[in-house]
Amino acid sequence: MRTLGRSGLQLPVVGLGCMNFGMMNDQAQATAIVNRALELGVTFFDTADVYGNRGASEEYLGKSLGARRRDVVIATKFAGPMSADQAWMQGASRRWVMQAVEGSLRRLNTDWIDLYQMHRPDDAVPMEETLRALDDLVRQGKLRYIGCSNFAGWQIADAAWTAESRGCTPFISAQNRYSLMSRDLEKEVAPAVRRYGLGVLPYFPLESGLLSGKYRPGAEFPQDSRLAKWGQWAAGAFASPDKLAKLGQLLALAEQHGHSILELAMGWLASKPYVTSIIAGVTTIAQLESNVAAAAWRGSADELAAIDRICPPPESGFAGPQRR
Repeated sequence: MRTLGRSGLQLPVVGLGCMNFGMMNDQAQATAIVNRALELGVTFFDTADVYGNRGASEEYLGKSLGARRRDVVIATKFAGPMSADQAWMQGASRRWVMQAVEGSLRRLNTDWIDLYQMHRPDDAVPMEETLRALDDLVRQGKLRYIGCSNFAGWQIADAAWTAESRGCTPFISAQNRYSLMSRDLEKEVAPAVRRYGLGVLPYFPLESGLLSGKYRPGAEFPQDSRLAKWGQWAAGAFASPDKLAKLGQLLALAEQHGHSILELAMGWLASKPYVTSIIAGVTTIAQLESNVAAAAWRGSADELAAIDRICPPPESGFAGPQRR
């Protein structure tokens, strides 16, 4: 268990991403996955109001947990579009935050949300308005903690300053895309979370399955795989020629040291001091079990250096003070 940012919230190293509930998993499958997760000690479940065609993921999770709700940590999100017709049913205005949280509480069948995350920035709404609305919900007992998702480093800093200067509850987490192949987070977000005391909750840790071990450079994607079903969009987002070339090198590195590429991907993330819990979505129990086992791997200095050579970190965005 690890502490999330500067808070008292304890999370397991691997969390269960529930985006597939209501999309690739029906209720029975979702319940089976949740049951096995609890047996494995995975007590952190991450969802969002928009997942599963606007609401199904939260509903499936709530039904799957039932009376065990008090034994777990539930994170969900707001700000994504919840209506094709009503443009105001999204974003971070006080009006929508207060309505969105009631919808999530109802669908999750719970009286409180452990971690309520702003799914994306909203430039149309002052940060103070959003934080004051969230702070009221914390004081009412409907929320325990709040976090952000897909924020840039400067937006994390702005939110932290606004919360401190206005006496509001601060964000304690940042959920951003992060994997050993997608390391942009290290440029500005990682320094920001270290400075302001947020824990990182990486999503797409396996590049939508590219780092799971089922894919090979130069081979057709397995027919039942997510990347095959997503077509050209998946190729551009997760399986570009550059990433496929890196995949081949990582597979060779893993084989050389007697590990799986899944262990490289999960263990590498778990070794980062600012990462609290890895949000790993699954469609099967077998995938869940593999993710939990893989996160226990820790690479040697030589292995980590080899990963950096194959997938180098981004150049720093801060050049330091300039001489005059």
